[in-house]
This record gives sequence, structure tokens and C-alpha cells, in this order.
Amino acid sequence: MGVFDELPLPPEKSYLREEISRIDEIWIAARFDSLPHVVHILTSKDRDGAAQFLKEQSDLIEEVVDEVVQSYHSGFNRAIQNYSQILRLFSESTESIGILKVDLAEAKKHLSARNKQLHQLWYRSVTLRNIISLLDQIEDIAKVPARIEKLIAEKQYYAAVQLHVQSIMMLERGLQTVGALQDVRSELTKLRGVLFYKILEDLHAHLYNKGEYSVAGSTMLENDDDVPTTASVALTTHNSQPLSRRTRSLKGDNQTSLQIDGSYRPGSVDGGSFDGRDEEGALDSNGEATLDGSMATTRINSSDAAKDAGGALRQMPTWLLNSTPDEFLETIRKSDAPHHVKYLQTMVECLCMLGKVSAAGAIICQRLRPTIHETITSKIKAHADLLNSSRSSIAHGYRIGTGDLHFVKGQLESYQLPKQKRKNGISIAGTLLAVSPVSPLMAPGGKAQVAAKELLDSILDAVVRIFENHVVVGELLEAKVSQHVDLNTPKSVPVDVSWNPDSEASQVTGGYSIGFSLTVLQSECQQLICEILRATPEAASADAAVQTARLANKVPSKEKRDGSENGLSFAFRFTDATISIPNQGVDLVRQGWNRKGPNVLQEGYGSAAVLPEEGIYLAASIYRPVLQFTDKIASMLPTKYSQLSNDGLQAFVENFVKDHFLPTMFVDYRKGVQQAISSPAAFRPRAHVVTTYNPSIEKGRPVLQGLLAIDYLTKEVLGWAQAMPKFANDLVKYVQTFLERTYERCRTSYMEAVLEKQSYMLIGRHDIEKLMRLDPSSAYLPNLQGPFNLEINSSDAETIEAEQELSELLLNLRPIKQENLIHDDNKLILLASLSDSLEYVADSIERLGQTAQRTSNHVGGEYHSRSNSAPTRSLVSFAQDYRKLAIDCLKVLRVEMQLETLFHMQEMTNTEYLDDQDAEEPDDFIISLTAQITRRDEEMAPFISNVKRNYIFGGICGVAANASIKALADMKSINLFGVQQICRNSIAMEQALAAIPSINSEAVQQRLDRVRTYYELLNMPFEALLAFITEHVHLFTAAEYANLLNVQVPGREVPPDAHERVSEILSV
Repeated sequence: MGVFDELPLPPEKSYLREEISRIDEIWIAARFDSLPHVVHILTSKDRDGAAQFLKEQSDLIEEVVDEVVQSYHSGFNRAIQNYSQILRLFSESTESIGILKVDLAEAKKHLSARNKQLHQLWYRSVTLRNIISLLDQIEDIAKVPARIEKLIAEKQYYAAVQLHVQSIMMLERGLQTVGALQDVRSELTKLRGVLFYKILEDLHAHLYNKGEYSVAGSTMLENDDDVPTTASVALTTHNSQPLSRRTRSLKGDNQTSLQIDGSYRPGSVDGGSFDGRDEEGALDSNGEATLDGSMATTRINSSDAAKDAGGALRQMPTWLLNSTPDEFLETIRKSDAPHHVKYLQTMVECLCMLGKVSAAGAIICQRLRPTIHETITSKIKAHADLLNSSRSSIAHGYRIGTGDLHFVKGQLESYQLPKQKRKNGISIAGTLLAVSPVSPLMAPGGKAQVAAKELLDSILDAVVRIFENHVVVGELLEAKVSQHVDLNTPKSVPVDVSWNPDSEASQVTGGYSIGFSLTVLQSECQQLICEILRATPEAASADAAVQTARLANKVPSKEKRDGSENGLSFAFRFTDATISIPNQGVDLVRQGWNRKGPNVLQEGYGSAAVLPEEGIYLAASIYRPVLQFTDKIASMLPTKYSQLSNDGLQAFVENFVKDHFLPTMFVDYRKGVQQAISSPAAFRPRAHVVTTYNPSIEKGRPVLQGLLAIDYLTKEVLGWAQAMPKFANDLVKYVQTFLERTYERCRTSYMEAVLEKQSYMLIGRHDIEKLMRLDPSSAYLPNLQGPFNLEINSSDAETIEAEQELSELLLNLRPIKQENLIHDDNKLILLASLSDSLEYVADSIERLGQTAQRTSNHVGGEYHSRSNSAPTRSLVSFAQDYRKLAIDCLKVLRVEMQLETLFHMQEMTNTEYLDDQDAEEPDDFIISLTAQITRRDEEMAPFISNVKRNYIFGGICGVAANASIKALADMKSINLFGVQQICRNSIAMEQALAAIPSINSEAVQQRLDRVRTYYELLNMPFEALLAFITEHVHLFTAAEYANLLNVQVPGREVPPDAHERVSEILSV
């Protein structure tokens, strides 16, 4: 920026600034030397031009100076005028001071002569001023009761307590001798009691979330990790009491936590001590606070101080707007705690200022149990009322949102199990209801379970929010107790403020503490749970150890009969601690605060009005809400109370489940299993004649009723395990026990059908079992997760060889006797149905086993692990056993049909095929065999899938073809009509097997065409036979070609060297 940039030049002469900026700054140097410039002009060629240039610069500067002078001229004039006036005033002041000095000297001379009289007048004025002040105080004190009543009516309790405390202090310190104020003292004493009642009633309402500033809505979340938060209440720096875990965590996150450092001592201002006894006490004060000053501040007058206070109070909660600013109000104003917590803090502070903490604690203790009982009962009644309204709305056709809890309950009583019938005429509902120990409403996931869980969630949610308020109040009272103890106890004496009602701190608070409130809350919740479960608390606790000892064949000890096990008492025989109420508390009871005592037998809660059923099986729906409730309670408790959450409601429920629910469930389900598997209809296949197999159980899969019921019971028991993951291992053991009994019953039914039958004995032979594994048809069997089907992917040559070898082994069993066969078709149908049912149960068990395994693995992370051992076997292994038995049934059926075929085909060796005329029908044994195949296929079709039918009947064709070809070796002679008869037999067999939908008709035709081709070779001349052998060397074996030459065929000549010539062809 240049030197002349700030010159005050008008806009129209801005060019002057540019011109003056071109002048060299050497002209404004502090020490200007003109000689170089003179020499420059004299030596210049154009002296006149140089001089003219300097003249122009001089004119420019003069013009700029004129503009500057013109701009500042008026300012210079005003400055000169002001200076002149200042000089004049100074001179006048000097003269006035001189005159004043003279006057003061004269006044001093006159006053010194009247000194004594003036002193008397001053003393009299001070006396009169004090009298006037006293009269003003008396007048103001007389108005205090009316003002307190007005503040009480406006619910400005803290301001009323402040005014009461300050008034009592004035009466005790400054106006003790004024007899006219005796009535005022009496009124203030009465107002102290009124204030206490009002504050306690309002505190009681807010403790149970019924007050004006209570939290509205639920704070309990479905996620176990979302715990409702309580406002942080950081106690005094001298407080030795540990804070709750949530308070500590929030204090670390939020440095603006509330500090209650005891602006007032925890003693009554009117003489009542902290514990309620009337003793001399006074409020510490830093100065003589006059009633006038405090009243003026309370009224928020027009003074500057009152305006400042009003500006600060504008940030205060509404219930503190008329209060006198103090340290407590400043702490409340800076706190980020919710409104309901600030209100609770204000009420506790009021009680401390009144010195009524002990009496208030005693009354809160007395009213705790009846109030909780009333809260639970009213909540259930509200559910019942909404349930009735929902029913009414449904009756009038109104649709209520399905998300409403009570809409669900409105449908409960009208719920009926769907009368679903399968296509085979069997009612699924009837089967399941006949064996299940619980109704569909009480089953896992049933509507009664859902209703109970939602009802208990709602009630425990309300209890959690109530306990949240008790934690706030309890910690505040403990903070006040710690201040009181620290102020009156030497620091060398250790102070133990415990939750025990017999401790000194508990006595100071009238027996009230966080531990006491938690004990009563959990006791009421336990009573509600017992009502839902239809169990008495005494029986649930005392009988638990007896039941456990009986199951273990031990005599229970006296300690265990009292409900203690392993040193942990889980019995909820809560009796409220005896509350030692001081004199004030006794007076309050006499004044009408006595309510129903905690030991008085209370009525029920009326839960039956909203639950369609009640009983011990609702323990499953109660388990998870109690766990969530315990976790939330534990997160609120201070460290010293942490043991209470471990010995509380969760311990009772877990021990109840372990000692009552699980044994009862085991007995009930064991009866159900026994009934399901011992019923005459349990293993009786039932299917309509025209029905076809359907793999869906809903669409009519004909699973045996016994196994269907077992599958349902298994799913139901594992449903209980899913509802109670901690006891999943116990319930899985129950399921395994039931599955073992069922497996033995299925095995018995299987053995009854196959005992002493040749097919059963054959599948047990190692060689046949190995060949059946190599058979390609074994791919149709259910796959076992083991080495059973590892050899299925063998080469084609090995499989063909295995099939031929198996066929040879079966042929070697001839003659087959009928008594060694299963001639009862009902047993075959039973085996088919049993196989499919076993496979259905195995698949279901496998899926359930995987789910149960995931649940068991999840127990250790989410819930406290138990010491019970895991099951020795997995459910998957049971599924393998069931599937193995199902495979054995199919193998028996396949081998049985093959043996039945051989039994009929062995008649070929006893038949002479030398008829003199052509028969029109196949042989009788073929007709009997085909009819039997068709009949059994039709009877088994509804019970097994097409794949399994293919496996059962697929082995007939190979055995029949091989038996037909091998039968030629036992024939001595055969004619043309005999060949035609055998071909007719093979065609009949082909037609019967092709009629089975699951069998590949092309494969059947190919195998039986080979039989017809073989027997038609008997009609060829020897030379034509040689030519055929030459072209089809590998179509038949050498022995089979040799049998063609050995049999006598009328009209065919066989040369003596026929065998040698055939051998030569085959050896090439």
C-alpha cells in the first residue's frame, strides 16, 4: 500500500491519487537535500522544461493539500470549539471547588459544637431502622404459610421446601422471642407434614411410572443386548458407595453427569434429625440470610439480580421455575439426565431437606409389595379388557391389526386343530392329539406359549422400568447416607453400608434399599410365574430337592428340603425384612398410611383371563423372558448388589425347570411314546386302494401312525429344547431315549415279518451283501453316510459279473420251499411301509439333529453353560440306524421277490415240453407268478416311491431270464411246441414287468428277448446254429451253447463232433 492511499480524496478527483503516486518518494525523505535537484536543473539541456515539471508537481501537491484541508476543516473547527468549552468548564469547576471548601470549613465549625446531639440522633435512627426491618420480617413470615400452600397447589415442591426451610431458620435464629409468631410456627409444623405427604405421594407415583414426568412407553427391547438405560447419577466426591455398572459407564461417556454434593445437610431444618427423631439441628449457612432477600429472589422482582436469576431459571424444568437458585438447581440445569430422573432427584432432595428420609423409606417399603401386585394385576386386567374388545370387534366384522398382542389372544379360545385328513383317510390331527401330552395350544410355538411369553414380556418390561426408578432413588439415598456417615464418623473407622435391612444405613433409610426393592419385585414376579405354571412357591422350592434326590436314589438332606442345593438357595420364600420404623414412621402409620402388609395373603393376579391355558408346560415360554429380565436387572445393579441377580428369579426358574418341568416332561412323553408304539394301529399300514404314493406328508404320504407320532413327539421335545437352550442336552437325551425305544419296536416289527425266512437270512450273508452292494440297483437305496455305498461306482464288467454271480447263488438255492418264503402279502406291505416310514423319520431326525447341534453350540455363548454332559450319541447316528433298517426292509423285499420268482420258475424242470399241439396260454406257474407280481406291486404302490419299487421288482427279470436259460440243462427233450410255450412264458413275464411304471421296459425286453433267442436256436439246423455262434460268440456262454446241443429236439440232427466244432469256434 502506498503512502498516499489513505488520502481523503473525492471520487471525481481520484486521478490525483494516481498522479501523486508517480512523484518520487525521495521528496518526502526526512533529510531532504535540494542541491542534487538544483544541479540537475542547471545541467539539464531543457532547463525550462525541468523547472516546469517541478512546477506541475508542486501544483499537484498543493491541490491534494487543498482537498485534504477542505475535508478536515469542519473537524478541526469542532475540535477547537470542544477544547474551548473544556477549558471553560475546568475553570468553572476550579472556582466551584474553592467555594465548596470554604462552605465545608464553616460546616465543620458549626457541627463540632453539636457533636453529642448528632450521635444520639444517629443511634435513634439505627434503632428505628432495626425495628422497621423486624416488622417487615414479621409481616413476611406471616404470609409464608399461604405462599407455601400456593406452591404446593402448583406442585412447586422444591420451592415450597426452600421457603419452609428458610422460614424455620428465621424463626429459630432471629425471631425466637416474638410470641406473636407462635401460630405461624404451628402452621409451619403442620405444613411440614403436608409437604412430606405430597412429596412422598408424588415420589411414589413416579417410582411406578404413574406420575406426570414418568417415562411413557416400553424400554425393553427384543434383542438381548439392548438394555434400557437409566440416567447417570454421579454421587458426591466424598461418596464411598460404588455406583452401578451402567452409571459408571455412562459417567465415563458423559462428563456432565449430575453431581449432588449436599448443599444442605441431611437433617431436618425444623429440628427433626435425618432418621426422624426430633433433635436440635440447624442448616449450615455462610451468612445471615435475611427473609427479605430470599423472598425477593423467590418472587423474581424487578431488580438486576432477579433478572439474571430469571434468565438462568428459564433453562430449568417446569417444577423448579419458582425455586431459589442454589447449587442443586445449578447441577440439575447442567445435567443431561432425563426429566423423570431429574424429578426423582428433586423429590429425594426435598425429603432430605425435610429430614424425612427414614419415614419415607419405611412407607415405600410398606407399599412396595401391594403396589407391585396392583401394577401386575392392573396390567393383566388391561389385557383382558382389550381382549374382550377385540372379540367384540371381530364379532362385528372389524379387522384388527395382526400385530396386536391382544388380537392374537382373542383368537386363542376359538383355536381348533385343523381337521386335516390325508388322502389315505387317516386324520393327522387325531393321530397327534392321541399321543401328545399337551394340546396344540400348549405345544412349543403354540398360541398359549406365545400369549404367555408376550404377557410376561409386557409385565417384566413394566417391572424393569419400575426397578430402574428404584435404582435411581436407592443410589441417591445411599449417597446421602454416606455423606451423613462421613460427617459424623472418624475417617479411621471403616463404614460398611450394606443392603441388609439390619445395617445402620438401612435403618437410616427406614429399611429401604435397592436390594430390598429387588427382592420384593422378584418375589412378586415369582408369584406370577407360579400362578401361570399352576405351582405353589412352597412346593416348587421344597419339593425340588426331594424330586432330585428321588431320581438319584438318595435321601434328601434337611438343607435341600429347605430349597438349598450346592450352597445356592433358589427358593423364593421371600418374607419382607422387618422394618424398624422410628417415631415418625409410627406416627405416619397411625395417620392412615398403613396398607396391606407384605405378609398378608394376596389374591391371584387373574392371568387366566388372558391365557387360554395354564400349566407347567408354560415354563418354556417363561424361560427366555426371565433370562432377559435378569440380564437387564444385572446391568442396572451396582457392583455390591450383583449377587442378588444370580440368586434371584433366574435361579428359581432354572431349578424349577430342572427339578420339575424336565422330569414331568420325560414321564409324560415317555407315556406318549409308549402309547404311540404299542397301539394296535401303530404299525398297521393303511392306504386307500386307488391312491398313489406322494412324498409329501401333507398330501398323503402313508407313514405308519406309530412312526408319524414319534416324529411329531420328537419335534415337539426338540421344540422345547429350542425354547430352553440351556437344557437342550437334557432334552436331546430324552429324544434319544425315545428313539431307542422306537427303534427297538420297529426292529421287533421287522423281525416278526422276516423271522426264519430265507430272504432275511440271505441278506445277512457276507458274500450276498457284498454282491448286492456291487449291484447297480443299489443306487436306488437311501444313501448312508458311510462305507455302505462306496463301491457303487464300480466298472460295468464288475457289476455285470456281480449280478451274474448273485443270480447263480440264488439258483443254487433250489429247490426253494414255500414255507421259507413270506407268503403273507400283509407282511410284505408292512415291510414296504415300514421302510418308507423309517426313511421319513431318519430324514426328519437328521434335520432336527443338525438344528439341535447348532442350538447346543450356541448355549455356551449366549447363556450360562451347565455342567451336564453332552449326549454320548448324536441324533445323526440314530438317523443312520433308522435308515439302515429301512434299507434292510428293501433288501428283504428285493430278495423275497427274486426267491418267489425262482420258486415258480423251478417248475420248468418238472415240465415236459413235448406237447403235440400249441397251447394258447402260458404255463400255470407263470400265470401265478405274474399275477402275484402285479398284485404285490399294486398293494405296495401307495407305500413306497417308484424308485423303491424299481429296486424291489427290478431283480425279477434277471433272475427269471437266468433261470429260464439254466432250466434247459435239466431238460432231456423239447419240441417245437415246447419252444413256443417257453417263448410265450417269457412274453407273459415281460408284459407283467413292463406294466410296473417304475421298471425300465426296454431293459426287461432286452433280457427276455435273450431268453426267446436262446430257445429259438433249438429250431435251427446244426449248420445254421454254427453260423449263429460264429456271429454271436459272446451272446451266451460255452455251457449254454453246449446245453443247446445236449437237449433232444425231434427232427434235428446233431453230428458226433458237434461239441468239438462249437468249442473251436468259441476258442478263437
